[in-house]
Amino acid sequence: MKTLLTALALALFATTAAAAHAKPNILYILCDDLGYGDVNCLNPQGKIATPHLDKLAAGGMYFTDVHSSSSVCSPTRYGVMTGRYNWRSKLQSFVLGGLSPRLIEPGRMTVASLLKQHGYHTAAVGKWHLGMDWVKLPGKDVAELNIESPDQVHNVDYAQPIKNGPNSVGFDYYFGISASLDMVPYTFIENDRVTKLPTADKDFPLFLGRAQGKCRLGPAAPDFEVEDVLPTLTAKAIDYVKSRARSPVKKEQPFFLYLPLASPHTPIAPTKEWQGKSGLNHYADFVMQTDHAIGQLLAELDKQGLTENTLVIVTSDNGCSPQADFPALLAKGHSPSHVFRGNKADIFDGGHRIPFLVRWPARVKAGGKSDQLLCLTDFMATAADIVGAKLPATAAEDSVSFLPALLGQAKSPLREAVVHHSINGSFAIRQGNWKLELCRDSGGWSDPRPGTPKAVGLPAIQLFDLAKDIGERANVQDQHPDVVARLTKLLEKYVADGRSTPGAPQKNAVEVKLVKNTPPAAAKKK
Repeated sequence: MKTLLTALALALFATTAAAAHAKPNILYILCDDLGYGDVNCLNPQGKIATPHLDKLAAGGMYFTDVHSSSSVCSPTRYGVMTGRYNWRSKLQSFVLGGLSPRLIEPGRMTVASLLKQHGYHTAAVGKWHLGMDWVKLPGKDVAELNIESPDQVHNVDYAQPIKNGPNSVGFDYYFGISASLDMVPYTFIENDRVTKLPTADKDFPLFLGRAQGKCRLGPAAPDFEVEDVLPTLTAKAIDYVKSRARSPVKKEQPFFLYLPLASPHTPIAPTKEWQGKSGLNHYADFVMQTDHAIGQLLAELDKQGLTENTLVIVTSDNGCSPQADFPALLAKGHSPSHVFRGNKADIFDGGHRIPFLVRWPARVKAGGKSDQLLCLTDFMATAADIVGAKLPATAAEDSVSFLPALLGQAKSPLREAVVHHSINGSFAIRQGNWKLELCRDSGGWSDPRPGTPKAVGLPAIQLFDLAKDIGERANVQDQHPDVVARLTKLLEKYVADGRSTPGAPQKNAVEVKLVKNTPPAAAKKK
């Protein structure tokens, strides 16, 4: 009996050791508009139950100071895929539409193409929102760097194959929707074709049960309903995991599954099963349903015996949107932005400080926490570090590996600084506890909004000491001109060099201008 137990123990040790050295499966879940304060383990005072995310964090580690490269979605997704700040691309502000052409430059390495080169099977399931080239009808056009106008939504031939979508940037398989769930077309896409022609015109309430506010009216598959999207994406992701585990040959090949969910972004549409579950409002219900969906996928990893050597990352593309109804949530004791100022679209931390939870039992100890300052662009360098790849000079120019943090080996800050970017193209740079914002306002949707009378009389730049003022309320730019000068010079260097990491200078896709907000002429005269 003793011999048998010893043999079993040795076999278990060998299996664990092998898992620790084998290339891991990678599951990257990008929630849409999920606030830092919406995850209970990050905000114990929060009122939304997120048991599956909490369990994931407890089984691995959570980070407290991770930022999306932009405070809105398309730009952030560019950074996740390329390891490059979004403002180096053609998209200098705002977001793409559902019919916008491909944003990722031809020939640019992505996380998917990198991992594919190193033996991974790659799949994306969910909201793409990085552009794809639809076949336009003769004489018709669509917006390139903006959301299509109402008169453009029928300007493409939806029956034709789509070019330059996810399959063109390294993904072996794709299933999902072209952009945000409140943008046309309302139909699923599999690889390079819509699964059903959008022969009807539909719109949907932005918030379930709320009369005011609708999604954009436009082409939809006749049976497409927004409440079906989260369950459908979840089922597709689970089917993918099953397909990789079912075959011994496929199970030997590591996979990368990128799962950009469309929730809890508008249209806020929890299914009947989840309506009212939170006791707060339908946004909170939708967060709970999203947590449950992630839990279903994690349970499938367990069932298929893939948990031990699967690196799971759960994060969000930006902060929570005001569409969640902050006043109603705050009245019941819940703050989606936690202690941070602002919300989605803003240069303030509420716009871009996001949840970041990681689990990898083979190599990451359970119960960990990290205060490392990181950016979502760091995924590319981390993936390269994991597979032992050397990144070329022309890739991942703003990406730093956080693998040392995962392994408990980071003894000092991994990043020199992080650059933030708001919906209107305003810049900020964060180094240590100092955060310099090159605008007088929020840069987004919260007060003081750009161009409003409240904003015009404020100093042209903002400097905050987050060690003393995590809520960014006391602008101390006039007290620390040396810090302002140092951070401005560092940001200018990052722009000029075409990269923020060591290496040969690179060209930005477009000219990048660090425009500081100045008062309009009328305001100066006053």
